[in-house]
Amino acid sequence: MALGKLAMRATCRIAAAVVCAALVAVGTSHSQDGDTAGGLTGRLLVATPDLRDPNFSRTVIYIVEDGPGGTIGFIVNRPLGAGPAARVLELFGVDGEGEEGNLRVHLGGPVQPSAGSILHSPDYVGDETTVVDENFALSTHHGIVRAIARGEGPQNSLIVFGYAGWAPGQLDAEMAEEAWVDVPADVEIVFDREIESKWQRALDLHRVDL
Repeated sequence: MALGKLAMRATCRIAAAVVCAALVAVGTSHSQDGDTAGGLTGRLLVATPDLRDPNFSRTVIYIVEDGPGGTIGFIVNRPLGAGPAARVLELFGVDGEGEEGNLRVHLGGPVQPSAGSILHSPDYVGDETTVVDENFALSTHHGIVRAIARGEGPQNSLIVFGYAGWAPGQLDAEMAEEAWVDVPADVEIVFDREIESKWQRALDLHRVDL
């Protein structure tokens, strides 16, 4: 993989802050309005076979926030490859000199593709960590990347660049057109390395629900 395609190192930290700010904005709107809709938070959004948009065809997306302000999630089945941990840290805008090993990175979505985030299990909580539920958390601070590189990070993790976002009402319309279905979030589907089968396994969860 060419990690150079994820360059724009100088803007990575700012871009990651955009993700956090968006999450805070959506979450704040949700709590202020007292709206308990947010039904997709912590669930998987699965593209149906009818969805032809190349950005989202056959994707599985973990939703970290869904509320009156919009919806934010991360694609979990689009690997970009693996690269030196030092280089990945550089993409987070910090010096990675001295870090060893390789780290896998994934494309989280088409919005802010230089924004680095880590979707992970909540057994690790550090700077800039938002716990979504008992199985998932989200971090944007480079400290967790160092911890993962050193084998000191969370049990499960997915390093992603970019995210998927929908304006208020946009995703509802797409789901009404049967472009997406939602299913319970399965830890194995989100974090395992059996990438090729993730979409079908997630789609099968919907068929079981039926």
